[in-house]
Amino acid sequence: MYRNSANRVILVGNLGTDPELKTTSAKRNFTTLSLATNYSWRSGNGDFKNRVDWFRIICWGKLADYASKLEKGRQVFVEGSLRTREWTDKNSVKRFITEVYADSVTPLGRKKDNGDQEGAEAHPDEKTGDDVPF
Repeated sequence: MYRNSANRVILVGNLGTDPELKTTSAKRNFTTLSLATNYSWRSGNGDFKNRVDWFRIICWGKLADYASKLEKGRQVFVEGSLRTREWTDKNSVKRFITEVYADSVTPLGRKKDNGDQEGAEAHPDEKTGDDVPF
């Protein structure tokens, strides 16, 4: 399958909700994932700042079946491409949404016995004193 190498997305984050497996009217399975990525940095006054970005991930076919078994809170590695789609709502207003169409979804870390994900939350390296938020 040919993919445009200029449109690649790689994300590592945690699932904010349990995946939703759905079927189109053409009987094609897809799963939606809500993925949160975190970015932390130290501000100029020494305080830690945190930014969370949310992404809507769409998985199709066999990947949809696999991804539907993941659980809220699970850390995953997602690779795919961005797609923007549009529709007109019931008030005749044109709407747009940008989503990540996943080519792969890989669980990271381990799950604890109680179902919680094991692993440390990402924090900036305190030794560098970096305060650049990008």
